[in-house]
Amino acid sequence: MDSRPLIATHHAPDLDAVTAVWLLKRFHAQDFADAKIGFVNPGEKMSLEDAQAYGSQLHEITYVDTGYGKFDHHQPERAQQKICAATLVYDHVCEIHPDLKDDQALKTIVDLANDVDHFGEINWPKAQHPRYLFMIHDLIRGHEYTDPHNDDSQMHFGFQCLDNAYATLTQHFKALEIIKNKGQEIAIKDGKALALLTRNDDTIKVAQKQGYLLVARKDPKLGHIRIKAQPDAPFNLDELEKRISEEDKKGTWFYHGSGKMLLNGSKKNRDQVPSPLTLEQVVILIKEIYG
Repeated sequence: MDSRPLIATHHAPDLDAVTAVWLLKRFHAQDFADAKIGFVNPGEKMSLEDAQAYGSQLHEITYVDTGYGKFDHHQPERAQQKICAATLVYDHVCEIHPDLKDDQALKTIVDLANDVDHFGEINWPKAQHPRYLFMIHDLIRGHEYTDPHNDDSQMHFGFQCLDNAYATLTQHFKALEIIKNKGQEIAIKDGKALALLTRNDDTIKVAQKQGYLLVARKDPKLGHIRIKAQPDAPFNLDELEKRISEEDKKGTWFYHGSGKMLLNGSKKNRDQVPSPLTLEQVVILIKEIYG
């Protein structure tokens, strides 16, 4: 049987262990993409017999968050530092791939893993609020209740969480850049609005969080238009919906009962016809109605 690399971490892997292993397998793929994952008691190392059961030899084991090696932080000289297994692996993969230092999404994940590993969440705003139990580290911990003693399942559940978080964070940081460099700000009576020609739908919510009361986005490839007002905006989109329905007889539009969303295109509806209106035509209507 061919020998293969083995990553060893502790049983019931937490966010730090999961993130560290995920970093090796996703961003040090040339050495670890096909590595198996084994589990030991915290601080322990694997016996030769156990290693061979995974198809590996002792020299092929990389210890993560255990074993007191390169990617462990429980040694006395490291225990008082604000580091964790994830930060140690992150520094390592950045040495191999220096471009990763500019990946804000990746750094955000590692920073969260480090903060949680040092119990930083007790100092978060409204730390006792149960909303935090929906966060990734507690979802991973919750796996110990729904599928106890299944380390491999817990690890791969964590991988899926991190893959999804990384994709979402990547879109978020792209949205910030698009808003900054390509957003067309519109002065309206009650504040400010924003128009965007982009495929990135995260720009709408990000822009609203930045204080834009109204955001209009047109997808340059699919042609769909999505217009949203903040939930507490002092106006609704009734007049805009009326004007668009008069000018656009081809596109499929949905006007939400809240009066705050006017949508031509949604992943929830696969049959919507894109609007022939240009973004500039929508901007003109916004200025006429809300300016």
